[in-house]
Amino acid sequence: MDADGEDPEDTLDLHLPPEFLALSAMEDAADTAVPLAHGELRDPVTDGDRRDRVTDGGLRDRLTGGDLLDHLADWGPAATAAGEFRLLPVRLDRDLPLISRWMNDPAVAAFWELAGPAEVTEAHLAAQLGGDGRSVPCLGVLDGTPMSYWELYRADLDPLARHYPARLHDTGIHLLLGGVADRGRGLGGTLLRAVADLVLDRRPACTRVVAEPDVRNVPSLAAFLAAGFRYSAEVDLPGKRAALMVRDRSLRHLM
Repeated sequence: MDADGEDPEDTLDLHLPPEFLALSAMEDAADTAVPLAHGELRDPVTDGDRRDRVTDGGLRDRLTGGDLLDHLADWGPAATAAGEFRLLPVRLDRDLPLISRWMNDPAVAAFWELAGPAEVTEAHLAAQLGGDGRSVPCLGVLDGTPMSYWELYRADLDPLARHYPARLHDTGIHLLLGGVADRGRGLGGTLLRAVADLVLDRRPACTRVVAEPDVRNVPSLAAFLAAGFRYSAEVDLPGKRAALMVRDRSLRHLM
């Protein structure tokens, strides 16, 4: 979600996986176009060849199985100490008023920066819903009640990957608890652990779940630590100094 002014040290330490570099190269090639007589655009190769290479059976599908987040809508519920929890992909017609109201809570707006009329939140959601599926906005529903907002995203395909040694299929998490009554009582850590476990259970190719909360957001950092994430590094992202939090598949039963 972030695009950046670059830090030379981050650039030197960047080690993207070969598969990711190959995918990026294919997408760059697919986006190369030449003008035609009436302002239309066409690839140097045929349009059909472009679709075959990039989407229909191309490199992206070979690397992702055809869905960038492994059919998140079908993941099902998770049992937690707080109740049954599930992620429901956002529907604008149903969910926009609620999410917009949460974004206008001053405690939320300080970090999400989406306060204002509903159109501000709508644009943020629509950009993800109209994309290629690398970021999926969700409602968090606890025992049937919508009470949190989540974004699950492919961190290895996100600008965040410029700032740490990304691995193919790294999955990122953004979270906000909607109601004041749900904050400050350990619920964030409980739900973060449940969602990280869902990711690792439903995405067998994913070896790490990552997050990048603002280093000033102490309650958020505490929730990630309680959920078994480790504080890996600090990185400079546009508009914030972020803590890179990582939950490793290999350590999930130890932390």
